[in-house]
Amino acid sequence: MALDFLGIMKQASQLQAKMQALQAELDQIEVEGEAGGGLVRVRMSAKSELKGVRIDPSLMKPDEHEILEDLMVTALNDARRKAEAVMQERMAAITGGLPLPPGLKF
Repeated sequence: MALDFLGIMKQASQLQAKMQALQAELDQIEVEGEAGGGLVRVRMSAKSELKGVRIDPSLMKPDEHEILEDLMVTALNDARRKAEAVMQERMAAITGGLPLPPGLKF
């Protein structure tokens, strides 16, 4: 039985090392969200850190700021969904598709 426990501890240690490597990788992966047919684009890391925003100059009209605000929200949500998908995909590769305990965050 001691051997089983040691094996489990070794696997846990290996998983922890893989998770640390994944964290570094997710910082480097970028996704792009867009709205308005590309008039608004945002870049963020796979960890949902905003990296950049591009706004088409045609949207820079003082009387249409609400349109720009709506497009920004849509683009950010699009990028966030893509970032979450990348993170889930990478996590599944590391854990072999095993579900992680609820509330476990990276």
